[in-house]
Amino acid sequence: MSGATRTEASGTGPGRPWLAFLESNTTGTGREFCAAARARGFRPVLLTRDPGRYPYVSQDGVATRVLDTGDLSAVLDACAALVADGGLAGVVSSSEYFVSAAAHAAAKLALPAADGDAVARCRDKEAQRLALETGGVPVPAFVAVDDVEKAVRAADAIGHPVVLKPVSGSGSVGVRLCRDPDETRSWAGELLGRATDERGNPLPTRILVEAAVTGPEFSVETFDGAVVAVVAKHLGPQPYFVETGHDVPAPVPHATAAALGDTALRALSALGLGWGAAHTELRMSADGPVVIEVNPRLAGGMIPVAVRAATGVDLVDAVIARAAGQTPAPAASGAGHAAVRFVRAEKEGRIAAVDGVQAAAAAPGVVAATAGTAAGRTVRITHSFQDRLGCVVATGPDADRAVRRAEAATRLISVRLENPATPEEPRIPDTSHARTHGLDKESGANE
Repeated sequence: MSGATRTEASGTGPGRPWLAFLESNTTGTGREFCAAARARGFRPVLLTRDPGRYPYVSQDGVATRVLDTGDLSAVLDACAALVADGGLAGVVSSSEYFVSAAAHAAAKLALPAADGDAVARCRDKEAQRLALETGGVPVPAFVAVDDVEKAVRAADAIGHPVVLKPVSGSGSVGVRLCRDPDETRSWAGELLGRATDERGNPLPTRILVEAAVTGPEFSVETFDGAVVAVVAKHLGPQPYFVETGHDVPAPVPHATAAALGDTALRALSALGLGWGAAHTELRMSADGPVVIEVNPRLAGGMIPVAVRAATGVDLVDAVIARAAGQTPAPAASGAGHAAVRFVRAEKEGRIAAVDGVQAAAAAPGVVAATAGTAAGRTVRITHSFQDRLGCVVATGPDADRAVRRAEAATRLISVRLENPATPEEPRIPDTSHARTHGLDKESGANE
């Protein structure tokens, strides 16, 4: 198969078309994408460089094709073979890093797809910022730089504190608040010194220096240009921006939710997006909503599970339906409120055991409880989504009850370490750690 090797799933006979996934995120939604495809009568198949990145693939018997997923021609060859082997209904990705390639591949195969060029522009944070600014959408003051001293000068011009981040990436990887020129110089050097991201893909030699916006953080989940939910975000301690939980819907006045939703829709319009799912992150500043980032794909961090539990809208199924040219299912009844809370790494070391997941799953109001790591793996503090070792989603008749249930269930999950080590910082996760020590987790952001 033109350089691809194949592994078939057990119990998935011929006669049903394939639904191809170009790589996967490492959150629970990656697994849910495949389950949703099966529920719609498709045979899910993962196109991937390394099936071992995703524990659910072997656990759930998902078929795979191993190939260079960074090579569009190789992806198209693999898809052509699927067309000949029962038919191909769609190509999609749950990974931030492959949504553009999936859209381009689907378009070349005359399958439903978002605008791949618009998605690619959106994934470049500098290009995204420029498009939003041109479209009159509020964004932080920013400068893109390719040199450490330029970063310091840009920060001085904007005014400390500033936020430094790669121009591409996901899951808060490399994002840090810098409070003075020394911190800016040090962190800019760290970021500009990296050649590849945590997926092993080449990194642009540019970073963003932007004003630090104060105010609570939210996300707006949209589908086909309509607001589905406004979500409240919880973050860990500065200077990092690791998400520690989500509340659906955000417990804010209607006018606040409406302003956030309207700003997100304006952002999608300015970027030429709106087909399928999008996840827009904003801060509510003293002057109103400010767009921090638009992600041209479904949210990670188990947000879709919480949205489904709270509202009855199944965004995972909607993405699969859209990719296959079908109609999303109507909303079911929801519990009204849901909360996501994460089990976070507090020390480094090798995992001896993960306990309490079943107890958490059986706790009142819990609809999902997962462990994203296992005995024998190594925990390293990365100040990114990779620090999240487990996750609980719980529902309630009101926001407070959902939060209390999620937090109580999270406390039931414990990760015991052998020979724990003191975390080194600052540290940005690297590919060798991710592949050697199994840092791919089923509970993190959509990467």
